[in-house]
Amino acid sequence: MRRIAPSLAALLAAFACGFAAAERADREKEIVVGADHLLADDANRTSTFEGSVVVTQGTMRMTANKVTVKEDADRHKFYVAYGAPVTFRQKRDRVDEWIEGFAERAEFDDLNDMLRLYSRARVKSNQNEITGEFISYDMNKELAEVTGAAPGTQPAVNPPRVKMTIVPQKKPPAGAAPAKDPGITLKPDASPQ
Repeated sequence: MRRIAPSLAALLAAFACGFAAAERADREKEIVVGADHLLADDANRTSTFEGSVVVTQGTMRMTANKVTVKEDADRHKFYVAYGAPVTFRQKRDRVDEWIEGFAERAEFDDLNDMLRLYSRARVKSNQNEITGEFISYDMNKELAEVTGAAPGTQPAVNPPRVKMTIVPQKKPPAGAAPAKDPGITLKPDASPQ
């Protein structure tokens, strides 16, 4: 059995925690939705946005053809986005990296912190990428799952396979000292005490 290379383990960890590692301040920022049409059904606690839907919250930006938001009695929301494809992009917390995703349908359950991407699902960070017909991420358990078919669907004779592309980090030339982490440079306080 071959041991997983550190770069593969790091990529798996990055994808598994990518959504949890998203810009933390984003969750406290306002959500802004733009669309061509809105149908708000107060009796059923459902809002449906259609036509060039753009949702932003802090560094997160999502586009879709249609987004439905269902709210329960405790004000927890369940979002379903449809598109050709649905796209999203969000900055990772404390690093200058972005996570991008694509799928035909995306669902987010804010009660259980569960994200699911269906049909031609793809998530990428820098040049690394993972694809499958279904990608789910449980933010509470920090658990990602990628499969060649969505749960509950009949697998095809030759189902699509999961694919991960990893671009290794460049190594310093032989004999060169490893790059040092510059860390944080503190400046002295110039104000009078």
